[in-house]
Amino acid sequence: MTLGEAAVQADELAQAGSERELADLRKEWGDELEAAPRSSDFRERAVAFRAIGQFRWRAKEELLRRGLDDGSPACRGSALLSLELLSRDHPSTVNGVRPLLHTMVTADGNNAVRRLAILCLKNGSAERTTIVLLEGLAQDDEADAELQRAAASVAQQLKRKQTTKR
Repeated sequence: MTLGEAAVQADELAQAGSERELADLRKEWGDELEAAPRSSDFRERAVAFRAIGQFRWRAKEELLRRGLDDGSPACRGSALLSLELLSRDHPSTVNGVRPLLHTMVTADGNNAVRRLAILCLKNGSAERTTIVLLEGLAQDDEADAELQRAAASVAQQLKRKQTTKR
């Protein structure tokens, strides 16, 4: 079995609530998951960054930060997918890397990565700086249309979250 196949199995176990089996799978694949993000092959790194989320492995969040800085858009995208998954119930996951996500949203050279960074921000706290950034991007006529839509949608979600919190 490959790391990718193990990650799919881990995701199925997590969705089924099989914590014991998931813990066993983590123990079995822990060393490989630590080594793969250091590979010279971007494909191996991308699989590893995606696997962190599929394994629901919160203890490996620091590895995701490495993925967010990776030179490969595929690796950054995989890290963002895992970050989004891990942050659904834990806004602190996004809040801890918010400045980096803001930079990715505004300056990443890949529009798909930028959209994924925007989607991650929806799981964080409704901070005013994030809302202003997203609203500005949504109104930027020079920005990609899909990027504008994603920014507008997440800005609205964060505004609602902010209103219900009061």
